[in-house]
Amino acid sequence: MASTKGKQTVRDMVLSMTVIGAVVASIYVFIPHDEKKDPTRTVDYRVELITARRAAPYPVAAPVGLPETWRPTSVSYRGQDEDAWHLGFLDPDDEYVAVEQSSGPAERFIGMVSQQATKTGRTQQVGSESWQRWEGPKYDALVRVEKGVTTVVTGTAPHEQLVKMAAALEAKKS
Repeated sequence: MASTKGKQTVRDMVLSMTVIGAVVASIYVFIPHDEKKDPTRTVDYRVELITARRAAPYPVAAPVGLPETWRPTSVSYRGQDEDAWHLGFLDPDDEYVAVEQSSGPAERFIGMVSQQATKTGRTQQVGSESWQRWEGPKYDALVRVEKGVTTVVTGTAPHEQLVKMAAALEAKKS
């Protein structure tokens, strides 16, 4: 009698696994999924921008008029951390570009947000503003140091994309 029960238990287990496998296979086939979809999550930075513009002691910069192919991926304002503003994007080629601002010591801030890029001694004219060019092993950067604020456009994107971001920036104080 024990051997018949053992055979039934194995048979029932195999039947259960077959039913479960069929259910899982039908779910996979019939539930839509897009394997080509980019997993990068975009963010809406409008609320953080308004908050930063109210709280920061300097005019906070954000891009205006960039095409939708520039996707915002990260945003933060840290008032307790020398009023640091961060806005990160992926450009149309999925390269990283960030706008960084702070009221703290310029050299330390630039080194931190540019991943230790160094000053080249060259400048880049963007509109009516002159930016310092910095280059590094990971990130390149455009830097503008003004009274009370350091603005850095940095990332893995080519220099031309950093210039596009710098040209799109509009600094405001609420």
